[in-house]
Amino acid sequence: MAFDGEQEIYQERILDHYEEPYHRGACPEATHVHEDDNPLCGDVIHVELRINAEGRVDAAWFDGDGCCISQAAASMLMEKLEGMHIRDVKQFTAQDMLQLFGARLTPNRQKCCLLSWRVAQTALHSPVDAAGLASAPPTSSQATAAGPGPPSQEAS
Repeated sequence: MAFDGEQEIYQERILDHYEEPYHRGACPEATHVHEDDNPLCGDVIHVELRINAEGRVDAAWFDGDGCCISQAAASMLMEKLEGMHIRDVKQFTAQDMLQLFGARLTPNRQKCCLLSWRVAQTALHSPVDAAGLASAPPTSSQATAAGPGPPSQEAS
């Protein structure tokens, strides 16, 4: 059965990313940082990005704690994001993330897979301040008051 073979390949790939994650740890000279959790299961993902003056992701790192799916998905996403322009990262959808992960997931497990995607999307709007701390992402009212467009560090 082709489907069973595909699932086996995806499971091996997931285990590879879980056991030997891509860029797990701290990002040297991170410019954007965010952390969040999945309150349903307790998974936590912390994402650190270094975005250059041209608006490209020079480095993408994660750390966290949780199930195999959340941690492997974070590893896959960090690998995918490096080199991407922030406009392309912003256009990378939840559906794109599920396709990147590959394996079929129940709705609850999809939340585990999408946690790192959600954190990375928010990190784009969470620049690190001069003291090295991530500033809070703008609320919808702050974003409306500031007008359209990305924060100044994200200019292309």
